[in-house]
Amino acid sequence: MRKKKDRDFDAFNLSFLDVITCGFGAIILLLMIARPGTIVVLETSDISLQGVVRALQTQLFEIRGETQILNRDLDAKHKQISVWDEKVARLQSDLKYTKTKYEDVTDDSSVNAIITGELDLALQSMTAEMQRLMAQKNDINTSLVGGIPVDSEYIIFIIDTSGSMVNANWEKMINQLVVTLDVYPKVKGIQIMSDMGAYMVSQYRRKWIPDTKGRRGAMINQLRSWNTFSNSSPVEGITRAIRDFYDPQKKISIYVMGDEFTGRSVREVVEVVERLNPKDANGKTKIRIHAVGFPVPATAPEHFQITRRRFATLMRELTQKNGGTFVALN
Repeated sequence: MRKKKDRDFDAFNLSFLDVITCGFGAIILLLMIARPGTIVVLETSDISLQGVVRALQTQLFEIRGETQILNRDLDAKHKQISVWDEKVARLQSDLKYTKTKYEDVTDDSSVNAIITGELDLALQSMTAEMQRLMAQKNDINTSLVGGIPVDSEYIIFIIDTSGSMVNANWEKMINQLVVTLDVYPKVKGIQIMSDMGAYMVSQYRRKWIPDTKGRRGAMINQLRSWNTFSNSSPVEGITRAIRDFYDPQKKISIYVMGDEFTGRSVREVVEVVERLNPKDANGKTKIRIHAVGFPVPATAPEHFQITRRRFATLMRELTQKNGGTFVALN
């Protein structure tokens, strides 16, 4: 039997295979020719990234530097706050001690008795001029306050406004000031200054306050609520008063009322005052300087005892060399 004739050859299928084979070959050839790792730049930027990085680094360094400065300032503030806290605690302790010590302050009669006793002691050291004035007491209401001559026409009060005075001696100081004013029935001018040289009545700075009964009362009332800074040293007030009011044609007296001297040197203060308030041909100064020392308890801290003794030493020297008297109250 004759075999079946083979199937006719399909040319279309062969052509299709050729095309596919050629296509794959071309792709493989392109891949072999193509340069591996080549980066195609699609778009360029006008901004340099290196410049941006440098700018950011510069800002970072500046911020770090400012941070260090701020940290140092913060540490300094913390230390300052710590110092202030310690000072406040110390002042509160002193205030508590003072309040406890002076809760039972003696009445006015007891205070006056103490003042009278101290003034009697001062009478024992009167100068010839003081004795002459004392002899005239029958003709004049009074010419002496415990040996202090009151022949001046202008008076200046230098008052210690420190915490020890305000808390412990303020009312006694006001009473003493009133007593002193009472023996001056009429003067030509009055001034009240702090130990730092601050004027209590600011509108009369470097001017005399006219002496009237109404003005005296107003000054006493203002004095009760007066509160100004003090370094517990009367030097600034004394020198300011002499510089502002020295006048060879006027009889002026300065009354210093305080309890402490915290300055460096008594001798330096005395020398400065001698230059500002020189003696005349008769050996007398144009401005008298008197002083009233108020008490510091014997049980007070040691630094109060030291500044109290230095105040007494300074006032004895100044009053002796400037025609005045120093009275220390118990």
